Amino acid sequence: MTGNYEIVHHTYDVVVMGAGGAGLRATFGMAEKGLSTACITKVFPTRSHTVAAQGGMSASLGNMGPDDWRWHMYDTVKGSDWLGDQDAIEYMCREAVPAVIELEHYGVPFSRTDDGRIYQRPFGGMTTNYGEGIAQRTCAAADRTGHAILHTLYQQALKHQAEFFIEYFAIDLIMEGGVCRGVIAWELATGALHVFRARTVVLASGGYGRAYFSCTSAHTCTGDGNAMVLRAGLPLQDMEFVQFHPTGIYGSGALITEGVRGEGGYLTNANGERFMERYAPNAKDLASRDVVSRAMTIEINEGRGVGAEKDHIHLHLEHLGPEVINERLPGISESARIFAGVDVTREPIPVLPTVHYNMGGIPTNYHGEVVTLRDGDPDSVVPGLMAIGEAACVSVHGANRLGSNSLLDIVVFGRAAALRCAEVLDTNASQPALPQDATEAIIERFDAIRYANGATPTAELRLRMQRAMQTHGAVFRTGELLQEGVEKLANIRKDFADVKVTDRSLIWNTDLVETLELENLIAQAVVTLSGAANRTESRGGHAREDYAERDDEKWMKHTLAWDEPGGKVRIGYRPVHMNTLTDDVETIPPKARVY
Repeated sequence: MTGNYEIVHHTYDVVVMGAGGAGLRATFGMAEKGLSTACITKVFPTRSHTVAAQGGMSASLGNMGPDDWRWHMYDTVKGSDWLGDQDAIEYMCREAVPAVIELEHYGVPFSRTDDGRIYQRPFGGMTTNYGEGIAQRTCAAADRTGHAILHTLYQQALKHQAEFFIEYFAIDLIMEGGVCRGVIAWELATGALHVFRARTVVLASGGYGRAYFSCTSAHTCTGDGNAMVLRAGLPLQDMEFVQFHPTGIYGSGALITEGVRGEGGYLTNANGERFMERYAPNAKDLASRDVVSRAMTIEINEGRGVGAEKDHIHLHLEHLGPEVINERLPGISESARIFAGVDVTREPIPVLPTVHYNMGGIPTNYHGEVVTLRDGDPDSVVPGLMAIGEAACVSVHGANRLGSNSLLDIVVFGRAAALRCAEVLDTNASQPALPQDATEAIIERFDAIRYANGATPTAELRLRMQRAMQTHGAVFRTGELLQEGVEKLANIRKDFADVKVTDRSLIWNTDLVETLELENLIAQAVVTLSGAANRTESRGGHAREDYAERDDEKWMKHTLAWDEPGGKVRIGYRPVHMNTLTDDVETIPPKARVY
C-alpha cells in the first residue's frame, strides 16, 4: 500500500491504451510478433467506439470497377485540403488493399457481390482517374462494418494471448527525462492503482467529440490520451480541424452513415430541392463532408430548412425500396425508427450536421511514433511513446477526413505500430527501474480531484463547456466568435477549481471518472479554439467567415499547441510533408500532381 492506495506493478514490452480498432490491431500485432503486450481499456473492447462505424473501409480493390491506389492517394490529399502529409498518405493508400485482404482472412464478414468478391460502395470524395469519375472504393459489411472489424480484431488478440486489463481508467503517462516509461491506471472494480512499466506505450484512446454538445461520439470519447500528452508537456497538432458529419439525426446526433448517400440517398431542403447540385455540381450529395455540412448550414441559415423551426434538412432513402434498405442499410433503418420515429421506406430522415471526427491529435510519423518540435527538429521522436487512430495526427486526413478513410487509418497504422515495435524493441534487454518518485505527482493530481469539495457539480461545468464549443467552434467561425469562446473556456477552466466530487470511494466511482474526463476535455477544448483563433484562413473543416479563402502562402503548415502552466496555449508549427515514399507517385499525370 502507498498512502490509502493499493499499488500493483506490471512490466511489459508494450502497453496499448485503448481497445478500439487501432488499439486492438496494434495489440494483437505486437503479441503476434512475440512482444509481451498489455491492453488497458476503460470499457469492454467490443463496446469501444469503433463498433459504431457504419459505412465501410476504403481500399482500391477494384471489385466494382477500375481503381488504383494513386487515385485514392490523390483523393485523400485533395480531401485533406492539401494539409495531409503525403508520405503517410501514400503509405496508407498503398497498404489499404493488403490490409483489407488481411482482415478478410482474419474473419471479417464483408458483404459480397454476386460473384463472391468484397462488396464496395461509393463514398464522398472518392473518385476514379484523378477526379473524373465516382469510385466504388468502400468495402462494407452492410452498415455495421466497424462492428464486424472490432469483433474480429478482439478475437485475434485473444488468439495471440495478449493480456487485457478491462475497465481500467488510465490516469497519466510516466515520463522520465523526455522518455515515456509507462502509464498508471485505476482499476474500477477494486480501486487499486496499477503501474505499467513498458518499453513503449501506444495511445489509441480515440477522439474527444464529447467536448461538443451535439456529436456522434460515444460518451466514452473524451480524448484521455490527448490530455495525458498535454500534461506531459508535449503538443497536440491541428486541433482546430473538427469534422462535422452532415447527417446526424436531428435532435439526438445519432449518425446516419455516408453509405446511405453512397447507395443513392439524397438531401432536400424545405422546397424539396436537391440543393447539393448547386454547391457541388459533379459530386452532388457525395461531395466531401466539409462541403456538404457547410451547404446544409447555408440552406438553414438562409431560411430553407425544413420543420416548424426550419432548422434541419431531409435525407431521402424511400426511393431505394425496402429490399435494398434491408440488405445494405438495416442498422440505419433501425436507428431512424428509434431516434426519429421514421419509417425510412416511406418518409425522409430529419438530419443536421453534428460533430463527428477530430482531424487533430497527437503528432506522429507514419510508423506511429510520437514526434515533437525539439531543438529545431519538427520530426523529433519522443522515445517510448506511440499514438494511432483518432487520437493521433499522422497526418493522413489533414484539414478534412474523407469518409471510410478512418477505418482504414486505424487498421493500417495499428499494424504499422506493431511492425515498428517488432523492428526496434530489444526484448532481451532489461528495463531499468522506475524512479522512486515516478508516480507521486500523478497520484497527487488524482487525489486532488477525488477529494475536490467545491460548489459546482461536474455535470454543470461539462454542459457549459459543451455549449461553448458548440457555439464558438461551429461549422462557420469568425475571429470575434472564437475569441469569445477562448475567454469562456478560460473561465470554465478557472471554475474547475470549484468542482465538487460527491463520491470519495475508489470502486465504480462514476462521479470521479466523469470529473477526470471533464478535466481532459477542457484542456483539449482550450487548444482547439486557441488554434482556430490563430489560423486566419479557411481550410477543410475550419471555415472562417472573416477569412473565407485558403491561404497556402501563410498557412500551409501544421499547428502545434502546448498547454502551458497557468492555462496559456503556446502555438508552434510543423511543415507539411510534401515528400512521398517512392517514385511510383511520379506516374500520376502532371495535371493531377498532388505535390
